[in-house]
Amino acid sequence: MRHLPARGDWCMLGACREGADRMSAETAREIVAVYRELGRRGLNFGSAGNVSVRLGDEMLITPTGTTAETIAEDQLVRMPLGGPVPRRAAPSSEWPMHSAVYETCPEAACVVHTHADHCTALACLGEALPAFHYMVAGFGGDTVPCAPYATFGTPALAASVRATIAGHSACLLANHGMIVHGPSPAAALEAAVRLETLARQYLLARAAGQPRILTTAEMAAVRRRYRTYGVRPRAR
Repeated sequence: MRHLPARGDWCMLGACREGADRMSAETAREIVAVYRELGRRGLNFGSAGNVSVRLGDEMLITPTGTTAETIAEDQLVRMPLGGPVPRRAAPSSEWPMHSAVYETCPEAACVVHTHADHCTALACLGEALPAFHYMVAGFGGDTVPCAPYATFGTPALAASVRATIAGHSACLLANHGMIVHGPSPAAALEAAVRLETLARQYLLARAAGQPRILTTAEMAAVRRRYRTYGVRPRAR
């Protein structure tokens, strides 16, 4: 005979479900807020771009065809990280790319993909963002690499991102845009804004002349400084 949980166990299970539901609702609000903010800041236009958050072995992701003006929390799709897409659900066509980031970068809690102008312009040149500025080191390497082109929403694009973003928290997408991840929705949004700002500054510098690229040793020194940047000493 199957063992049934005691009444106290049922209460604990119910509390866990309620807690998970509250967390899911809060996550949905954060995703919608980030997606709207991307539009407000001009990093996306129309139905371009998408946002997701990791939920264990699942993710919550923006739907296909939505815009900053029309997105709503009840449109978000919860689905397994590696698929399949739930019946009658319509997640962003780029869900395989999000899945590839979560698979490759276990520290990633949120993924943001945009068609921000300057990142996209640089990606259309098929170029990485080089170490023209020390803040490039904040994305994990001496460059922000550019993933080779593949058709949007395809396993080929997911594979291209998987091979490119390892060891980094962002990469450009050739002839497409950019993708970043962070430990929270707020952090991923900030990273997307920072990457777009750096891409704009780099293209401005290129228009004025030839930017000096920091050396490997200079970037290594930056990474050492980053280890203690923003860390306040403990009060005695």
